[in-house]
Amino acid sequence: SAVFCATRFSRGRNYEAELQECRPEAVLVESGEYHPLKPIMVTDTKSRHGARKGSASSSSSSSSAPTDPLSSMLDGTDPLSMFAAASASEAPGLAQSASTGDLGRRRRDKEEELLGPDFEPWSCKRGEILARFTTTEKLSINLFMGSDRGKALSPGSAVSEKVRTRLEELDDLEEGSQRELLNLSQQDYANRIEELNQSLKEAWAADQKVKALKIVIQCAKLLSDTSVIQFYPSKFVLVTDILDTFGRLVFDRIWTMCSDPRPLPDGFTVDDVNDTAKETCLNWFFKIASIRELLPRLYVEAAILKCNRFLSKTGIQEMLPRLTAMIRGIGDPLVAAYARAYLCRVGMEVAPQLKDNLNRNFFDLLGTFRQISGESVQNQLVVQRVEVPEYLTLYSPAINWILQCIAYRAPESLLLEMMERCKTLGNSALLLNSVMRAFRPEFVAARATDFIGMIKDCDEAGLPKHLLFGSLGRSLACADPPEPERLTILNEAWKVVTKVRSPQDYINCAEIWVEFTCRHFTKREVNTVLADIIKHMTPDRAFEDAYPQLQSAIWKILEYFHNFSVLFSMERFLPFLDMFQKDSVRVEVCRSIMEVFLKNQVEPTRDPVILNAVLHICKTMHDSVNALTLEDEKRSLALLIIGFIRMVSFGRDFEQQLSFCVEARATFCNLEPVLVQLIHTVNQLAMETRMVMKGNHSRKTAAFVRACAAYSFITIPSLSNIFSRLNLYLLSGQVALANQCLSQADAFLKAAVSVLPEVPRSISVEGKLRSSESYLLDFINNFLATLLVVPDHPEHGVLYLVRGLLNMVQDYTWEDNSDAKVRVYTSALPLLAAMSQETYLYSIPKMDSNETLYGGDPKFISEINKLCETLIGQILDHLKALGRDEQSARRQGVLAFALFGVLLAHGDLRNNKLSQLSVNLWNLSHKHGYCETRMSVRTLECIKHQAQQHDMSHLTDVVQRLVLQTRT
Repeated sequence: SAVFCATRFSRGRNYEAELQECRPEAVLVESGEYHPLKPIMVTDTKSRHGARKGSASSSSSSSSAPTDPLSSMLDGTDPLSMFAAASASEAPGLAQSASTGDLGRRRRDKEEELLGPDFEPWSCKRGEILARFTTTEKLSINLFMGSDRGKALSPGSAVSEKVRTRLEELDDLEEGSQRELLNLSQQDYANRIEELNQSLKEAWAADQKVKALKIVIQCAKLLSDTSVIQFYPSKFVLVTDILDTFGRLVFDRIWTMCSDPRPLPDGFTVDDVNDTAKETCLNWFFKIASIRELLPRLYVEAAILKCNRFLSKTGIQEMLPRLTAMIRGIGDPLVAAYARAYLCRVGMEVAPQLKDNLNRNFFDLLGTFRQISGESVQNQLVVQRVEVPEYLTLYSPAINWILQCIAYRAPESLLLEMMERCKTLGNSALLLNSVMRAFRPEFVAARATDFIGMIKDCDEAGLPKHLLFGSLGRSLACADPPEPERLTILNEAWKVVTKVRSPQDYINCAEIWVEFTCRHFTKREVNTVLADIIKHMTPDRAFEDAYPQLQSAIWKILEYFHNFSVLFSMERFLPFLDMFQKDSVRVEVCRSIMEVFLKNQVEPTRDPVILNAVLHICKTMHDSVNALTLEDEKRSLALLIIGFIRMVSFGRDFEQQLSFCVEARATFCNLEPVLVQLIHTVNQLAMETRMVMKGNHSRKTAAFVRACAAYSFITIPSLSNIFSRLNLYLLSGQVALANQCLSQADAFLKAAVSVLPEVPRSISVEGKLRSSESYLLDFINNFLATLLVVPDHPEHGVLYLVRGLLNMVQDYTWEDNSDAKVRVYTSALPLLAAMSQETYLYSIPKMDSNETLYGGDPKFISEINKLCETLIGQILDHLKALGRDEQSARRQGVLAFALFGVLLAHGDLRNNKLSQLSVNLWNLSHKHGYCETRMSVRTLECIKHQAQQHDMSHLTDVVQRLVLQTRT
């Protein structure tokens, strides 16, 4: 390579002429011609009939525009759908031979459709019942320990012998071959029930049908035990899960017997059932009829109620009244109530249209209420130390379910009938509560005043009135009562709620009525409700046990109050937030408030009420950050705070805006992304100040801009992220330049150069260590572009910032085998070439750059050329070093081609030595064939085009000396 030595490195540039030369020629396009931005229209004219391939009827015509290759490949079809369709066509038999489980699942889905999505299924109530009805008392359970008689029968045994053996096994169960497990906790009890459920499935899978029946019978017998009466509703849920499993297994078995050779239709009749299936089904009912005890016989027969469809068209319709009558033989009213609930449940699944049976069960249940005051029940309650109100709540799940079934799509007249029954019944609180929860909220809301009157007349010894008002409040949260009655309703309800002594009972009811208050009233009424809640929940720190209810109250308020000026002007809102003392809960509440605020606060605000309240909420989130806080949590909180900062605007009161940023910096000093946003905000503020003032009050404006620069200069060093510091130093320096604050700009840029040695060789990006080299090169290129408009300081010599940057690059410890330093040198050459022009490519208004300061002084140009000579020498030395290693041939070629491009674009190739250097670089870049041929060809074409210009004819000689080479 030739050694570069020239008096002037760069050629003279006329940027305006070059811009005009590069502009494309305007070409008129007729409306009918294809345009790349016009949507592609494809017209498909395929025949609807299956024509032979290649026939005219199956051809397709399209517009003259080429079709989208992606669309044509898929032909508008999702590739996964195409795959599924192909699989189905290849294996048609597979789709037809669905498993029994799939058939059963589809069949159950079909049956559930009869009820509709507005009917809340039992599965949605299980979890609530299990969580509500708990106990710390010890429980017991009887496990079957029967013998294995009959398992060794030979395959040729007579049918009568098998039947007799199975009956003996059932007798064996009832003769006491059982083992009682005592002192079980509630969780142990649930685990034992689950073990029985698994045993049932395993016995069924092993074709041990009698053993499966024994398990179901003994589980059903558990429902006669009320020794731990508070747990009975949960025991009912666990045991009926096993009964449901048994019912499905029996039904699916008989269904399978009818599905050969073709599956039984969903709407099958008894005529579609073969004799074998009928006989098997009848056999199951005979087995169940042989159960001696009433309760297990009743429950197990109800579990397979659906199987009656295989035997008779009217079988279910006849069975339901019979089973309803059987329940009257159960002596314990609580046990009888849940038996009725189970019968209504299976009845709704198989015959939801049979409402008469539901009504009969309900009226029978009402008739048993008089037993509650009887000696037997009262003695039981005394022994177990259970009060009557607590005992009555045990009926709630059963009554609620039965009433839900009755009220499903029932006319409003039925509600009136139920209300009359509540009035005539002596102890109607329990029934009234269930009626309000079961019927449609619209019906209840329309008669809210009547319900309040009935609640007042209820006996307090039954259910507490606050529970009744809670049920009424749930309905009124979903439907609106008549407008003239709303204030009266709220006053009457709150008179009762505020007198509740137990903080837990109080908040459970008050939280429900918060929504009604927010829905229909103003901040005055809501503020009164919040004050009452604070009054009840503050003593003895009762709020610590009521965080879920308090959170729910906050969410309901946020749902209805989107005017945050109104919301935060409530005197008791922030004191209400102060009750959230637990860190995790307090932060979650503040997060919820901020999410709603950012979603609904569309316009920027300067409202002091909003700013003070939101600043307090954001400070609460910020102060929760500590050394153990996860990075994702920090990032999430920072985004919410940043959203708030962006919503704050004081208009043209720039000093107030800066004061807010100063306060925010002190408040959010632990969240670095927030500090970064504040610096951006201040820089934007400085730019807006200059644009708005437009020269007016220049001294005051300059002082304010300097204050903004001081804010950034003080804040940036506190950032831990090195590239955040570098980029913000550069950005702040650019803002200072734009505002003619040269000393501030100089300080920012020098600070950025001084930080460069601190850049580590690897940084963490999204939790992974990555090389910092590419990020550093991007920053340096941006920095170099800024230096074009930065005038030299009179006390620091020519190009002192450029030299300082290059010295830092020279001393920086780059990665081994890295070309980054040479890439920086190559990038610096275009900057130096631009600095040597008489007129710069870009400049800052009202600020003199070096083009004005030096005015093309020969000494200044000489300094630039010397620096260019030094840089090119360094680059050539590096290329020579790479040439000694065959493994570095590709790197050498890439760097040589990059330098060639710089010389071509910015160098004065009329200089023979510079021209020869460019040719040598071209040859070096192609020497080993690593240079992309397409790029080389395009470069030659560009040079030929430039050579045709009047002042670029010297390139003709250069292009003739450039030869394409390929690797041999």
